Amino acid sequence: MVTVQDPAAGVIVLAATPIGDVRDASPRLVEEFGAADLIAAEDTRRLQRLLERLGVTITARVVSYFEGNEAARTGQLLEAADGGARVLLVTDAGMPSVSDPGYRLVAAAVEAGVRVTAVPGPSAVLTALAVSGLPVDRFCFEGFLPRKPGERRRRLAELATEPRTLVFFEAPHRTAAMLADLADAFGAVRPSAVCRELTKTYEEVRRGGLSELAAWAEEGVRGEVTIVVSGATPGAGEEDEGAAVAEVGELVAGGMKLKPAVAAVAERRGLAKNALYQAALDDRRA
Repeated sequence: MVTVQDPAAGVIVLAATPIGDVRDASPRLVEEFGAADLIAAEDTRRLQRLLERLGVTITARVVSYFEGNEAARTGQLLEAADGGARVLLVTDAGMPSVSDPGYRLVAAAVEAGVRVTAVPGPSAVLTALAVSGLPVDRFCFEGFLPRKPGERRRRLAELATEPRTLVFFEAPHRTAAMLADLADAFGAVRPSAVCRELTKTYEEVRRGGLSELAAWAEEGVRGEVTIVVSGATPGAGEEDEGAAVAEVGELVAGGMKLKPAVAAVAERRGLAKNALYQAALDDRRA
């Protein structure tokens, strides 16, 4: 059954905001600020700074809408829209609901039959993909991975054979550890790019193999970080892995312990350390 929604009724508007350069704000965004009855902002102070930089004066009521109160406030926003209000949702940067508050509200609105629309605009995901130099015909967005190292490594192990280009968000102080874990899971030489401070004054895009980027990040990384990693090539490396397992076996037979032998061979051949270690274990048990 298709539901036809009354365009004159209330609506929830998801509006993309600049990810760095305020000049990326669209004319439609400015118009929506003026037309809104209620504005839900991830950070009301950041919203105020954005409005000042845009030279926009609003008459709408402003409320906060962030991870801590998202569950409680969703009903209020939905009730306002259901009552005929134009509810504008903005986050700190980029498109709401993409690794930011918004999904819960959209899902509730769809369930209740309340109209939802969007003001498209800046996106760190698409911008990083575009400048990465990596294949962009097929990609998947993983956002922030778990903070705990063990959980993060398990998730990366699941993604090691993903053929699509992968996009991750990461905090600057965890970027070096993330890249090191990526190198262990995906291989030292997997082509990648670290994009930081996109569209800002100190924008920087570092491209290279994962181990190379991990070593660079050890010196410290500042600003908003997006990591783009090339997908795995299906079937590639199977023969290399067999030869690598044999090489590991030779090193172990010569007196080296298994883990150092795996690390040395994986680094030299650009293979995923964890996968090679498991293959070497399987070979020993065969």
